[in-house]
Amino acid sequence: MTYQLAVIGGDGVGPEVTTQTLKAVQVAGERFGFTVELTNYDLGGSRFLRTGEVLPESVQAELASHDAILLGAVGTPGVPPGVIERGLLLKLRFDFDQYVNLRPVKLYPGAPTPIKDLTPERCDLVVVRENTEGMYTGVGAFQNKDGPDEVATQESINTRHGVERVVRYAFDRAVERRGKLTLCHKTNVLTYAGDLWQRVVDEVAVEYPAVETDYVHVDAMCLYLVTQPERFDVVVTDNLFGDIITDLGAAVQGGMGLAASGNLDPERRHPSMFEPVHGSAPDIVGRGWANPIAAVLSGAMCLDHLGEYEAAVAIEQAAASVIPELGSMGGPDMGMSTNEIGDLIAERIADGG
Repeated sequence: MTYQLAVIGGDGVGPEVTTQTLKAVQVAGERFGFTVELTNYDLGGSRFLRTGEVLPESVQAELASHDAILLGAVGTPGVPPGVIERGLLLKLRFDFDQYVNLRPVKLYPGAPTPIKDLTPERCDLVVVRENTEGMYTGVGAFQNKDGPDEVATQESINTRHGVERVVRYAFDRAVERRGKLTLCHKTNVLTYAGDLWQRVVDEVAVEYPAVETDYVHVDAMCLYLVTQPERFDVVVTDNLFGDIITDLGAAVQGGMGLAASGNLDPERRHPSMFEPVHGSAPDIVGRGWANPIAAVLSGAMCLDHLGEYEAAVAIEQAAASVIPELGSMGGPDMGMSTNEIGDLIAERIADGG
C-alpha cells in the first residue's frame, strides 16, 4: 500500500517537528509494509509575507488529491491576525469538510502534569469538536465601527445536519472505547443552540443503547478536567467550546508539546489534516528546543485514520516511551534535542521497543 501525503511544514519550528514525524511514519512503513510518497508545500505566514498569497486555488486542488495532510505549525510575526487562520487553516477545514476535530487528552507515564496525584489511568479521554460551524463561520458585522456607539455582532451557526453528523461520529467512538459520551455545552444560557445539541444527542442515543450519556456545562467541564478527568471518555462539543477545553486538556496531560490533533472528514471524500496544536514558536527556531512528540503523535493519528492501526500503535508507544527520559516538555532543559528525540522514537519503532 502506498499513501500520498501532503506535507506543510509551515513556519517557525513547524518544519523541525514535521521532520521528526516523517521519520517515524517512514520507519513504521518499513516495519509494517507500506510506503508513503511525500509532496512538500510552502504555505504559511512566511509565504504570505513573501508573496501575498495564503492558499492559491491551484495548490488547494493539489492538496485535495492526497490521502492526508501533515501540518507542522503556522504563524509568523508581522502577519495580521486572522489572515493565516482563516485563509489557510479554516479554509481547508471548511472546504475539505473536515467536520470533526479529534483531540485526545491522555496522560502518559512520566508526563509532568500540573495536577497533583493525577495518574495515567485517570486521564484518557477524547474530545470530538465540531469543526465547521459555530462561532468560527465568520458570520457577523460591525455597526458604526470605531465610533463611540460601535456595535460588533458575531453569530454562532448550528445546523441539525452539522450537529447530528458530529454527534454520530462521537457515539461511534464511544462504542469503540469505554461506552460513555458526554455532551459539553451551555444549555442554560445558549437556549437555542444548546437545545438543538441536547435534542440531537437524546435522539441519536436511542440508536446506541450500550452507550451511557451525560451532560456537563462548559464551565463545569473546565473544573472537572482538572479535578475528575476520569469521569470522561468521549466528549462531544461545539467549535468554540472544543477549542477552549482542549487547550486546558493539553495542560492537564503535560503541555502543548504532547497535544496532537486531527481534522477529519470521516467520509473520506477529502483528505484529513493532522497537526500538533502548539504554535510556531519563532523565538526558538533552530535551537533544537521544540518538543516533537505532539507532531509525532499526530502522525500516529494520521496512520490510524488511513487504516494502518498497528503502525499507529507502534508510533504512539515509541513516542510515549521517550517522555520519562526528558527533563522538560520543551526548551533547553529537555535533555535531548528535537532531532535526537525524533531519532530515538524512530529507533524504537524499528526495533519494536
